[in-house]
Amino acid sequence: MSSAKGYVAPDYLSVIANLFNQIKERSYTLMHILPGHQVLDLGCGPGTDTIRLASIVGGEGMVIGADHDASMVAAAEQRAEQAGVKAIVSHLCVEATALPFETDYFDSCRSERLFQHLEDPGQVLAEMVRVTKPNGWVVVVDTDWGSLSTDSDETDIERRLTRFLTEGFLNNGYSGRKLNRLFKQQNLLDVAYEVFPVAISHYAFSREVTQADRVEQLALEAGVISHEELQRWHRSLEQADKNGAYFCSVNIVLLVGRKQ
Repeated sequence: MSSAKGYVAPDYLSVIANLFNQIKERSYTLMHILPGHQVLDLGCGPGTDTIRLASIVGGEGMVIGADHDASMVAAAEQRAEQAGVKAIVSHLCVEATALPFETDYFDSCRSERLFQHLEDPGQVLAEMVRVTKPNGWVVVVDTDWGSLSTDSDETDIERRLTRFLTEGFLNNGYSGRKLNRLFKQQNLLDVAYEVFPVAISHYAFSREVTQADRVEQLALEAGVISHEELQRWHRSLEQADKNGAYFCSVNIVLLVGRKQ
């Protein structure tokens, strides 16, 4: 799995979970969860959200986390066991384009930062809608990597690297800005969106979040930038960080809709 386009390891997701805590909590609220509900977290990763969702559905509810990556599912199962919620939380390996659940099964569904990796996001959203009960809520959170902006006088290099990350490193890097259209195409009711700007002022942490080491190496191999340009780019950012002036930001987009 490590060679998959845009692949991230369980440790990466755990590292950045706190960065998105406010957005996560907002997504839970918009699911309109009640005690006893059955909910789906698609693209659950190492179970970062399923444990929290368990505390909302309560002992009579059920949380299913689903992911295509067996290592993620194993990490999530271990986390659920450690948290003492295995009775109401389970994690499954699935293909998102053909979910193994009955139609109208869940009271609500969510997905966070999965769609940026998908080759067929429309089909995956259709599956989420299918398995949601009538009047149930579907919530999707994803990044618009095209909005990634890093302060530097090396603007041309910055734009080329951002475009490569968005179009060459990920399957669906513009995902965030596309969600509104996808939701409207599913004829969902009460469709609404919220945009969350995420800013980082620590260079080392931003490199980890944007997977800069991998992106830059692939950009070099693709001829998007030269070694000399990459060295200039690094110098500019390292100097900004040394001066306490490093800054980058990106938009996270949340869409919510209700099934008819």
